[in-house]
Order: sequence, then structure tokens, then C-alpha cells
Amino acid sequence: MPTPVLTVDSSLATDLDADVELLLIPALDTHPDLTAWPGLAAALHALGAKGAAGSFARVPLAGRATALAVAGVGSRADAKSYRDAAGHAIRSLGEVTSVAISAPGADAQLASAILEGAGLGGYSFASYKKAGSKQRAQRIVLAGVDAPADTAVHAQHIVDAVALVKDLVITPADRLGPADLADRAAAETASLPIEVTILDEVALAEQGFGGILGVGVGSERPPRFVRLDYAPADAVAHVAVVGKGITFDTGGLSLKPAASMVGMKYDMCGAAIALAVVRAAAQLEIDRRVTAYLCIADNMPSGIATRPGDVLTLLDGTTVEVLNTDAEGRLVLGDGLVAASREHPDVIVDVATLTGAITVALGTRYAGVMGADAPVADYLAAAERTGELAWRLPLPEYMREELDSPIADLQNAKIGDPAGGSLFAGLFLEHFIGRVSDAEDAPRIPWVHLDIAGVGMNKGAAFGATDKGVTGAAVRSLIEFVSTYTPAVN
Repeated sequence: MPTPVLTVDSSLATDLDADVELLLIPALDTHPDLTAWPGLAAALHALGAKGAAGSFARVPLAGRATALAVAGVGSRADAKSYRDAAGHAIRSLGEVTSVAISAPGADAQLASAILEGAGLGGYSFASYKKAGSKQRAQRIVLAGVDAPADTAVHAQHIVDAVALVKDLVITPADRLGPADLADRAAAETASLPIEVTILDEVALAEQGFGGILGVGVGSERPPRFVRLDYAPADAVAHVAVVGKGITFDTGGLSLKPAASMVGMKYDMCGAAIALAVVRAAAQLEIDRRVTAYLCIADNMPSGIATRPGDVLTLLDGTTVEVLNTDAEGRLVLGDGLVAASREHPDVIVDVATLTGAITVALGTRYAGVMGADAPVADYLAAAERTGELAWRLPLPEYMREELDSPIADLQNAKIGDPAGGSLFAGLFLEHFIGRVSDAEDAPRIPWVHLDIAGVGMNKGAAFGATDKGVTGAAVRSLIEFVSTYTPAVN
């Protein structure tokens, strides 16, 4: 997990020992003060640089001992613009040891966004190449800003959370099976006040986790269920995060085409996010209890794999007719949502690379959000504050009847009807959300469903602080959500 070390220093960049000074400037037509860089305005004019968002240039200036690069923030000059500019610039600089960032006109409130963007842009995976990987900036300091002492520490934990997700998702499936991911979850939280419980296939069978077992039965690598509980004494709310952790998804007996199977190591992204969020919550010492539930399995074809038409019994006794073994994520999440509900948290969030249909609906930059009105609004506000894109989708009442199976309580898929596939999956998951108390007439626990199948992987060109490949999308939004969530007062 090579991420740069992030710091803040009130000194000017020219007074610091760095390989490159990176200057973040708003659009030049807003007349930013560039007098501290003699000759820069003329050089930018000669280069045709106008400070537009997404622009980057190395600028040679006579008499400078430190190389200078300039990234444009654009005319909006808000936190997202600065985050994107810093990330884009660090990616563009490539292999350097240290960078000092100057952001004239930026106040302390923007410092965290700049550091986050720079840290995200500085990520590089420790690859399996014989020659090793090329690491981007190893040390980044935001210079000339009087920011609170913990600004850099907070940004570092956020960046490291995203990096953890990227590391886990990029790791090949032959090196990260269900037991490996469970062990990694324990290792990543070992030094923190987080209680870890791991259920193996024997315990899963004894306790009735029929969804996870049914998905994982076809693999020689048995499934796992991991509970990670951060419970500070002063907690003002309890947030449960349930993550889909399919360490490789072949589709099971409903086998994916070859091209669709490439990259399916990424189907454990939700579990990786849940792990990263609870770890960050403990590191940041937030005053909310956060419990993560990782639902981990391989979805493989074999002579003992679950067949289309089989019926599974999930943790709450609900029977599910499996019409499509490639609609497996909702089966493992069903068990996880029941387990979370039994603890009566104030809110449940599930996160999963769940449906291809969400990409059809929203493209590759908006996460799909469903659930109850109040917590969904809270999540969307958190996403807005962190600069991540998300869009609410409905849970249509008329579609509920499509969940009915002639031989079981539910069916897990609509065969031959792709319409509203993401909505159908959301309605399926809603069934497993429990009540706020053991009373039969109690209302359901507030719930948010995040379908990140479109945003979890960037298959196009890099943009802003986002690389091509695994994005770590929703990590920052979820950390913000769990840090600020306040239960509604009845």
C-alpha cells in the first residue's frame, strides 16, 4: 500500500526541501496573486495555460532551485476542484520523491481536500512485476497554510482507507480467497480497539447462514463471515456496514462469458470497503459505534455447486429459489443484513458491486442509492461533502410481486426480464432488514443500499484524483456518513 506521507507546514514551499513545488491556481481570469513567483504569469501566458480545471504543466523559471509544476483548479475553486487538481497533478508528476504544494488563496478548510486529493493521486500498487513498481510521490507537504494540527493525520487515514480497498481488490484471486480476506481483516485491525469474530464453514452451517453457504458451496475454498466491531464508550449512534465479499465470481453454474469473467476478483469490493470504513472509524476515534459485516465466498461451478432451481434457507428462515446463480451477491448480503439487524443498530448500510444494471442506469461515475428517506438523504449529503457522485433510485411498490416464487418465499432473479434489475435487487435486500426492536409491529431499521458496480472500477481514462482501475469509490462518503450520522428523534 504505497501511499505518500502527508504533512502540513506553515512555511513557504521555497523554504522546504522538496523535489518539486506544485502550485495550484484558480482560473487566471479570477486574478490570483502570483507575485510570489516572479515571471510565472508571463510563463503561463506563453504556455497558453489559463488555470482551467484539469490542466497541468511543468513551468521552467529562471533562478529556481526547485522544479515548478502548475495545476489548474478552474473557476469554481471549491473543495472538489482543489481535490481533483491535486490528485491529477500528483499522478502527472509520476515518479518523484517529495512534493511541496502551494495553493495561494486557499484557506484551512481546503487543506484537507488538497491533501486527500494529493494522497489519492499518489497511490501506487506494489505490483508483481520483476522490476518492481514505480512509486509516485513518497512525501507530500501542503505549504504556507495554517491548518489545525490534525488535518494531515485525518487526511492520511482517509487516503489509507481508500488505498486498503485498492490493494485488496487488485490482489489476484489466487492470492486472496475467503479465508485470506478474513485473515487480512483481522490483521488490518489487530492494533485497534476492534473486536473481530470470524465464522468458518462449520460455524456458518451451525448458525444457519444458508445464503453464504449456498454461494460458496461450489468452491474448494470455503466461505467466511467476519464481524468487526468498533464500540467506543461515548458512542452516540450505532452504524452497521454490510459488505459483499465475493473473492471471485464466475457466475457459478450460470457461468459468465469469458470476457465478463475478467476482473471478477473485484466482486469483493463491498467487503473491502466495510473493512476500510471500520478501521478508519477506529483510527479517527469517531464517537459512533461502527460494526462491519463481511460476507465472503467464492462463486464457483462444480458438481456440488448450487443449481438454478435450488432453494436456500437464509439466516432468518426465508427460503429463496435460486433462478440465477450469478445473482449471488444478494444471497450473501441477505444473511449479512439479518445478522446486522439482530443487533438493532440505528442504521444499516450495505455496499456491493451488485448489478450490471446499475451501470446501464447511471453510467460509471454515479453510485446508485436506495433505501429509507432519512438515511438516504444523510448519505447523499455526505457524498456531496466529499465530492463523490451518487444518485437516488426508487424501490417501486409495483415490482414487489416480482419477488414471489411459486415454491419459496422469494426468487433471486427475474429470468428473461432485465427491466429494473437494480431496483429488483434492492427490493430483495429490503426484505432482510429487521425491526428497530423485537416487537413485531416495530418499524424497520433505517437502511441505505449502495450499488457501486459502476463506480467501483474505472475502465476509462484517469480523471482528477481517480486512476484507471479500482477507484475506492464510496469509501470517503461512508467514512463521512458514519462520522456524522445522528439517529432521528421519534
